[in-house]
Amino acid sequence: MTYAEVYESGVKELERAEIEEARLDARLLLEYVCHTTRQDLLAHGERVVTEEEGRQYDGLIVKRALHIPLQYLTGVQEFMGLEFQVNENVLVPRQDTEVLVEEAVRFLHDGMRILDMCTGSGCILLSLLHYSNDCEGVGADISESALAVAKQNAERIGVSEAVRFVRSDLFSDVEGKFDMIISNPPYIRTDVIPTLMEEVREHEPMEALDGGDDGLFFYRRIIEEAPAYLNGGGQLFFEIGYDQADAVMILLASAGFKDIALVQDFAGNDRVVSGTWY
Repeated sequence: MTYAEVYESGVKELERAEIEEARLDARLLLEYVCHTTRQDLLAHGERVVTEEEGRQYDGLIVKRALHIPLQYLTGVQEFMGLEFQVNENVLVPRQDTEVLVEEAVRFLHDGMRILDMCTGSGCILLSLLHYSNDCEGVGADISESALAVAKQNAERIGVSEAVRFVRSDLFSDVEGKFDMIISNPPYIRTDVIPTLMEEVREHEPMEALDGGDDGLFFYRRIIEEAPAYLNGGGQLFFEIGYDQADAVMILLASAGFKDIALVQDFAGNDRVVSGTWY
């Protein structure tokens, strides 16, 4: 079969499975298997796909039709202009989270010490280290499997000498003080989990999603304990759900944080809340 024919067959299979972006995903999987680019479909659709390439592609289409996230099939996701390794042990990095990183970068100075709580793939912390000078970081997560992915990403991004990862139940095994603590914690309400799209609900790690009955469990814990780990003038940055800004800002103010700020994402939704500890 030709490249174009194989692509169209993949599209049909994904459409039958009600994959939201069937055409895009079919193309990206074909490019992944054949080591091609978008231009190949436009300019070289007549090229013959080898039997082995066809077998690999068909296998990936079957898995994507089961709503396994595309990124878990290709093993990578772009974030902040960098390519991160991902698998079923970590959340897939999302564009919304880039707003968190971009806001934190505005306050980074040379030589800062950064703690990334619930680090997952490490994409937040490693991006901050990549786009700063002489900073060092600690990534904490309760999942050893997630930390293994984060360590591989540190090597991949080229910042492994500036970062240390620690298995920790929030602050339980974290040591020292930091100039910045940043976190994208689990914040989805438990009763909302069953309504999430199948890719997320059935395949992404539940411990990285479930924020308890009101979605605020981890914000409370982190805000309560963070002051003991912040230098004077240190900042705490959170990604939040679209309807959590007021609650998280009240928690910060009640704990004594000052200069509390809110930043919206590109869709106009509340996305980042921060506060300073003096």
